[in-house]
Amino acid sequence: MKDGIAEVSERLSIRQLRTVVAIEAHGSIRVAAETLNITQPTATKSLKEAEKTLGVELFIRTNRGVLPTAYGTALCRRAKLILAELRHAGEDIRDLQEGLGGRVVVGTLLAASARLLPLAIARVRKERPKVSISVVEGTNDILMPSLRLGDLDLVVGRLPEYRGREETVQEVLYDEETCMAVRPGHPLLAAEALDLADTIPWGLILPPQETTLRRQLEKTLRDSGIELAVNATESISVQTNRQLTLLTDAISVWPYQVVRQDILDGKLARLPVNLPQAARPVGLTMRARHTPSPAAAALIDALRAVGAEIREESLAN
Repeated sequence: MKDGIAEVSERLSIRQLRTVVAIEAHGSIRVAAETLNITQPTATKSLKEAEKTLGVELFIRTNRGVLPTAYGTALCRRAKLILAELRHAGEDIRDLQEGLGGRVVVGTLLAASARLLPLAIARVRKERPKVSISVVEGTNDILMPSLRLGDLDLVVGRLPEYRGREETVQEVLYDEETCMAVRPGHPLLAAEALDLADTIPWGLILPPQETTLRRQLEKTLRDSGIELAVNATESISVQTNRQLTLLTDAISVWPYQVVRQDILDGKLARLPVNLPQAARPVGLTMRARHTPSPAAAALIDALRAVGAEIREESLAN
């Protein structure tokens, strides 16, 4: 490039960035144009202008569609963050105009989905009735890339074991114990003594391998010299795992807060199996060097408040 990259990038328009990001997302100029509500020639022109400004080819045509070059991938990664910040700026302004409104998109892992997040959202809704909250459920391998790209404002749940990623910061809210649950009347409930090895023949209902809880449980099994049986069932669905537990003699493994109310109500029974190594902090993961919007900040404050209550409750028990 003839010009310095910073000087050249200043001449890229928001329209061009949106076009480039849409083309990468859909692998098609035609589909990108439709999603942006512009004509295909307009999208093509916008792409060519961006390539001319940068002096590089951003996409190549293949039999699999339009694919980004290394330059295109690098630009799209940064463009998504720029567009996310602009979207947040617009939400901040709308907050000031409307008062206590705005929008927040939160990713949730299994540990936060049953109690922590719903209670926090309820608080925000009471204080900011105009706020819009979108919840995206998934595993870390899906949610963390979305967070780093700006598609999510924060992720809440069990904190992943890998730390030190420069793009994100973590905040611990409370320590979550892991429990094993069965249907009422399960034969193991009558056992006088029970250890982890006794549960394996019955078949375990587990979260997927991509989850922090699954990795911690497998480490606990390895450290105890126990091999995971092939008859294990994998599912991230709370409802599916709960129903399987009620309908079969299989043993489900949970973050305690997810099944706390079911156990208190007698709908599920907790097996007296100690899993100390599978305990893990639950908390927030946010983008580093990023100021949350007023709506996101309100949800973060609510999560901290609910997390403190759960922590005090756990200490009392």
